[in-house]
Amino acid sequence: MKRCWQGTLLNPQATMMEALEVIERGALKIALVVDENMTLQGAMTDGDLRRAILRGLPMDTLVSNVMNKKPVVASVGEDRKKLLEKVKKCNIYQFPVIDEQGRVIGLETVDTILTPVKRDNPVLLMAGGFGKRLRPLTEECPKPLLSVGGRPLLETILERFASYGFYQFYISVHYKAEMIRNHFGDGSRWGVEIKYIEEKKPLGTAGAIKLFPERPNNPFFVMNGDLLTQLNFEELLKFHDDHSALGTICVREYEFQIPYGVVDSKVENFLGIQEKPVMRHYINAGVYLLNPEVIDYIPKNVFFDMPQLFNSMHERKKKITVFPIQEYWMDIGHMEDYWKANVDYLKVWNVR
Repeated sequence: MKRCWQGTLLNPQATMMEALEVIERGALKIALVVDENMTLQGAMTDGDLRRAILRGLPMDTLVSNVMNKKPVVASVGEDRKKLLEKVKKCNIYQFPVIDEQGRVIGLETVDTILTPVKRDNPVLLMAGGFGKRLRPLTEECPKPLLSVGGRPLLETILERFASYGFYQFYISVHYKAEMIRNHFGDGSRWGVEIKYIEEKKPLGTAGAIKLFPERPNNPFFVMNGDLLTQLNFEELLKFHDDHSALGTICVREYEFQIPYGVVDSKVENFLGIQEKPVMRHYINAGVYLLNPEVIDYIPKNVFFDMPQLFNSMHERKKKITVFPIQEYWMDIGHMEDYWKANVDYLKVWNVR
C-alpha cells in the first residue's frame, strides 16, 4: 500500500482545476474525493478529467459533479491475488482502500501489487496444541491441518504471510508433529523456507520462542495456528516499527450484553441504572510481533505463556503497543467456531 496517498485527497467542493493539480502533482495520478469523515465519495483520474473537458465543462466545475461515484475499491487486508484480478478485470492502475465504514485508509497501485517483496522477518506458527475442544475431529488430525474452506487451516495462514513477502517460517509442533512435517516439508512447494521447532513437552506460546535454533536478526511474528484472519501483516509491521515497540500484541474488540439492569452505586447511595448494557473490551487476538531482545525475558524449558511474557515486559517498563484487528478474524477454538469458519471462508475468500 502506498504511504503518500494523503496527497490525493480532495473535498467534494473542490474544482476540476484543483483535481488536475492533484493528479499532475503526484505520481499516483488519481484524486480521491472524501467528506469530513474521510468517507469515500468518488474518485477522479486523468481519464475522467479528459472526458469532462471534452464535454465542454469549465475547469471551475465541482468534482462532485464529474467524479466517478462508484470507483473500484479494495477492502482492508484484501488478498493480493484478488487485487490482481481487479486490475485485470477492470483495467485500472490504482484504487482506494476503505474500511468497513467506507472510510479511505490507503491506496493500492499496480506497482505495489506486482513488485516482488521479500521480507526478512521470521514467522513462528504455533501448531503443537492437542485441540481437545474440537474432538473427535482432532483425534486423528492435528487442529492446524483441519480442513477449513476445503484446505488445511495452517496452509491458509502460511500463504497469507507469503503473499506479503514473508518467507522464513518456523512451525512449533508437538501433537501429531509428523503429520504436519509431512504436509509442509521444507516449504519449497510454497516458495518459502520452513524449519520446525519440536516441543518435547508443551511449553506455552512464549516458551516455544526460546527454542528458536538461531536468534532472529529482525522483529518476528508469532501466530496461533488455529486462527483464520485477513489481517494486513504489512501494516502491522509498519505500525510496530513506527512506534519503536519491543512487542506488539494484536487485539480484537469483543462485546457482550449483560441481560440485566446494572445498578451503579457508591456505598449505599444509588447513582444510576443501565438497562442491559453492552460491554466492550479488547481481547488477545493471538498474533504478536516481537523484537529479538524479547527472547532474553523467556525462561528456558519452562511453560511460559504470552500473557506472562507481556506482563513481564510491562513490569520492566518496556514499550508495548496494541494493534486492533479491523479485518476478518476468527479463533477456531470450539466446534461451532469451526463450522462457522468453513461458511465464512467461502464468503471472505470469495471461494465458489
